[in-house]
Amino acid sequence: MRICRAGVREATVAGLGFGTEPLAPFAVHPDDSRGRRYPETASPTRTPFQRDRDRIIHSTTFRRLKHKTQVFVFHEGDHYRTRLTHTLEVAQIGRALARALRLNEDLAEALALAHDVGHTPFGHTGEDALDACLSGFGGFDHNAQSFRAVTELEHSYAEFDGLNLSWETLEGLVKHNGPLTDAEGRPIGRYAEKGLPVALLAYPHLFDLDLHTFASAEAQAAAIADDIAYDAHDIDDGLRAGLFSLGDLSDLPLIGGFLDAIEAKYPGLDQHRTIHEITRRLITAMVEDVIATSLSALDQLRPGSADDIRRAGLTIVTFSEGMAAVDAAIKGFLFPRMYRHPEVMRVRRDADRVVRDLFDKYVMHPDMMPEEWRRGLVAGDEAMLARRVGDYIAGMTDRFAIQEHRRWFDDTPELR
Repeated sequence: MRICRAGVREATVAGLGFGTEPLAPFAVHPDDSRGRRYPETASPTRTPFQRDRDRIIHSTTFRRLKHKTQVFVFHEGDHYRTRLTHTLEVAQIGRALARALRLNEDLAEALALAHDVGHTPFGHTGEDALDACLSGFGGFDHNAQSFRAVTELEHSYAEFDGLNLSWETLEGLVKHNGPLTDAEGRPIGRYAEKGLPVALLAYPHLFDLDLHTFASAEAQAAAIADDIAYDAHDIDDGLRAGLFSLGDLSDLPLIGGFLDAIEAKYPGLDQHRTIHEITRRLITAMVEDVIATSLSALDQLRPGSADDIRRAGLTIVTFSEGMAAVDAAIKGFLFPRMYRHPEVMRVRRDADRVVRDLFDKYVMHPDMMPEEWRRGLVAGDEAMLARRVGDYIAGMTDRFAIQEHRRWFDDTPELR
């Protein structure tokens, strides 16, 4: 990977309370960046990570998140989360964690904003459908697709494909769920059986990203912020959709106590305000737990650099054991009552058919895709065609996927 030094040392970040605090020694400092794949002249007004954040926000893939499903399809109601609203919530939480831990807020924010740009239409349903369609060609993984989107699929810049993000942003994005390999390069964890996703292996400098180490503390902050946002706001959406009731939450650890406290302080409070009180208290409790747990881990480790965090051998920015149990209980509650609720599953089956139908149609008739998506295809190369179709569908919004299905089929489901 070619190196282009850029930016000046960022001396301070917004701190707790008033004023500013210096970046911690284990934070990622902009002037220590390992550069970009394609060298660029340094900006006189922005650090490398501020430029990364701005490029992500102005990208086509980021704009499409507005019309991509979190759990419900886009027209189920204006108040439910989309991938965009979820992403903004993750960015806010990630930035709050970074500030409290004296990390680089801009890098944490950039990673939070980019973490879901590879998601398909129709949420995890679309991902599962594309994974099945591409099973003979390496499958589909939305985390890997996010990486592919910012390194290859954006075609806006005159001098390169992708966004040409900094090494630190790419490293944090690819390690969203932790290390991918052991020190010898063997895939581990979720990739141990099937190997690394094809969407990652296509990147020529993948192994320069030190896949065997943990990510920076900023990337860890963005990842745990994703979990916090999911827990709190899926409870919010599920309650508002009527998939479960406030009473159903009474036995959940922490949340049951919130309900009792809210009722004691605000007797007869309406459901809308009660739901908001629950979610804001849950986010606060989880954020404060991560901060306290991380500070304790940092005090024991005493890292002197960002690389000390990467080589620590464990996640530093994380929940305590007690809060991890709360997180597991919430996810265990939401899985059957929300993600596998009969009404949600009915819509999921219809959405699955839309994605599979489109995939089969474009593989059989590539000429039905726009010219830019057909460009460079090699006749008889089934793997190239399948991957190109997968990239095309993955970039669709819910609305566009339904529109395209109606264009080619007479039995498009209503998805509501």
